[in-house]
Amino acid sequence: MRRLNRSTPVFLFRALLPAALLLLSACYMPGRFVWVDDYREPPSLQDEGYIIRKGDILAINVWNQREMSTQTQVREDGRITLSLLNDVDAEGLTPPVLARRLEELLKPLVSNPVVTVTVAKAEPLKVAVLGEVKDPGMKELDPGSGVLQALAQADGFTDYAQLDGIYVLRRQAESPAPMRIRFDYEAVIRTQGKGASFRLRTGDVVVVE
Repeated sequence: MRRLNRSTPVFLFRALLPAALLLLSACYMPGRFVWVDDYREPPSLQDEGYIIRKGDILAINVWNQREMSTQTQVREDGRITLSLLNDVDAEGLTPPVLARRLEELLKPLVSNPVVTVTVAKAEPLKVAVLGEVKDPGMKELDPGSGVLQALAQADGFTDYAQLDGIYVLRRQAESPAPMRIRFDYEAVIRTQGKGASFRLRTGDVVVVE
């Protein structure tokens, strides 16, 4: 078998590897983030209230139109089916916004329709909890849950967790990169700042460094 000598590229690579790693560590910058106290929802989502999700069961009441009043589940395509109407988009809307949309659709069929929409049964939140937690993975949470509930579902921290290094990764419609929202655990449990009132959404990822 042919023996490699010191001039072989393999040895050169091994010799340069420590220097390359040192250079990379010197140039490394932590990912960009925003502290939860500085996080602002996009204008379209401010004061949004409850957002209808796939799997939710909605109670729809059309005043004085009993045959049109019903309960229906939001399908996987985000739509619902109602009597006299074709499929109607529901996912991503608040119940009042959906009610106003249904009123507009019913105007050609009903005189002065008045519609109310309530959530009869909400689909659980589905979030991933990763990093320095004892039981990482996908978790189902009650609607309205926050970071503390997600961490509890993951059985808490490992011994290596950084308590001020908790992040929520949230997808943004206007950017392919998720927003990284940072939390300090001590501030959250003491209800200091906005961390304790922050509400998770399906699709969020909680990462503990």
